[in-house]
Amino acid sequence: MRQLLETDQKALEINLDPSIYGTFAEIGAGQEVARYFFQVGAAAGTIAKTMSAYDKTYSDKIYGEEVSGRYVCEARLYKMLNHEYDLMRSRLTNERPDTRFFVFADTVAAINYTRTIKGNGWLGIRFQLTPGGGTNDLVLHVRMLDNDNQLQQQAIGILGVNLIYGCYRYHDDPEVMLQSLMDGLHGRVKVDMVRLTGPDFEDLDNRLLSLWMVKNKLTDVAMFGPDRQNVHASEFLYKRHVMMVRGSFRPATLVNMDMINASFAQFRNEAETDPRRTFLLTEITLDNLCSTGELDEQDFLDRAELLNTMGQTVVVSDCQQQQKMVTYLSDFKVQKLGFVLGVRELLELINTKYYQNLDGRLLAAFGQLFTRNVKFYVYPALQEGSGEIINAQNVPIPEGVKFLYKHLLDNRQIVDVEGFNPDVLHIFSKEVLHMLRAGDEEWESMVPTQVANLIKERYLFGYPVEQKTFEF
Repeated sequence: MRQLLETDQKALEINLDPSIYGTFAEIGAGQEVARYFFQVGAAAGTIAKTMSAYDKTYSDKIYGEEVSGRYVCEARLYKMLNHEYDLMRSRLTNERPDTRFFVFADTVAAINYTRTIKGNGWLGIRFQLTPGGGTNDLVLHVRMLDNDNQLQQQAIGILGVNLIYGCYRYHDDPEVMLQSLMDGLHGRVKVDMVRLTGPDFEDLDNRLLSLWMVKNKLTDVAMFGPDRQNVHASEFLYKRHVMMVRGSFRPATLVNMDMINASFAQFRNEAETDPRRTFLLTEITLDNLCSTGELDEQDFLDRAELLNTMGQTVVVSDCQQQQKMVTYLSDFKVQKLGFVLGVRELLELINTKYYQNLDGRLLAAFGQLFTRNVKFYVYPALQEGSGEIINAQNVPIPEGVKFLYKHLLDNRQIVDVEGFNPDVLHIFSKEVLHMLRAGDEEWESMVPTQVANLIKERYLFGYPVEQKTFEF
C-alpha cells in the first residue's frame, strides 16, 4: 500500500535529496509550484533557478513566438523544457557530475473574473534518473474544477509537487505514478492527457497511460493517435467537425470498417460540414473493456493496435452515456458532432432515456443530449430470423416517446447511414473472436486483410499459438 504524504512532506523530501537539482519555469497562473519547495525549507539543495515570464512579449523573447498565437499549449511547454534544460546542461554538467537534473515547466490559464475561461494548463518535467544519464519527459494536461482563481492556483501547486515527486519516487511503477498525481486533488482537477517518454521508459506503451487515467478516475476521456502516442483534444479538435464511432473492435471486422467508412463519407459530404475540418475518432468505453469481467490490458492493447494500424485515432472513455462526451468536447468548441450507433444501440439509448425519465423529465433528458450541433448516424442491422433490415425508420420505439423520436427524425438529428454494404451485416465481432480462437479459418474472410495479417503476425486476441511455425 502506497503511503499518502502531504504536499509539504513531498516537497521537503525532494529538497533533502542532494542528488536532485533543477529549474522551475512557470507562465501564467502556474506560479505556485516553486513556492511549495521554497516554503518548506532546504530549497537551496533543489532549486538552481526559478523563472516566471508572465508578460507575453517577454516570454516570446525567451522561448520564441507561437504560430498558433496560444500560450497555454503543448508546443509552448516543450519550448520551455528545451530552452531551460539546455541552459542547465551547459552551465552545471561539469560542476555537478553526481546530480540528477530536472526542469519543471508549466503554462496555465486559471479561471478569470468573468468565468469565460474555465481554467486549464500544461505541466511537464524533463528529468534524469541517474547522473549523466538520458533524459525523460513527462507531460500532462490538466483541467481545473475549482470555481475560484486562488484555489485553482493552489491546485496547480499541489499537482506540480505531485508530478515531481512521482517521477523520482514512483518511476518504477507508472500506474502508481499516475495515481499519485491526484493526491490531495480529487474533485479539484481532471488530468486528461499524460505522455511519458525517454530511455528509462522504452518498454512502456503510452496507450496504457490513457487506459489507466480513465480506470483510476483521473479523467473520463483520454486519446491516442495512430502513432500510438497520447494526444489532447485541444491540440487537434478545436473548432473541428468531429465524428465518433463507438464499438468493441474485438476484433475490428468488415462491418466495423463499413460503419466507419460509410458514415464518415456521409458526414463529410453534408452541406453544413467543411470536409477540410473534419476528424474521425474511434471510441472504446471502459464499460465495454470490462464487459467480460476484469479489465484485460493486453486485450485493450490488441484492439488499440488494430485501430492504430488502420490509421485511427482512438478514444478510451468512461462515457457510457454519450452526454458526458458531448460535455467534454464542448470545451473545444466542436462545430458539429456526429455519433455513429448501431440501430440496436440506438434503441437501447432511447429506452434508457425513456424509462429513466417517466417522472416528466423526458424532454429535458433528450434536450441535453440532442443539442443543436449533435447528430446521430444509425447503422442498420439484420432482424434475427426474417433477415429484414432494421434502421432508424422502422426500429420499434416505445409508444410514449414516438412523438419525440419523430421530431428528431424530422429535424435530421437522427439519420440513417447511407451507402452501407448489406453483404456484411451478418458479421458479429463475438462470433469472429470465437472462430479465431477455435482455429476456424473462416474468420479471416470477415475482417479486413490488414487486420487478419496483423492478428496472425502478432498472435492477437488469443490467436492459436500452436499454429506458429518456426524457422531453424
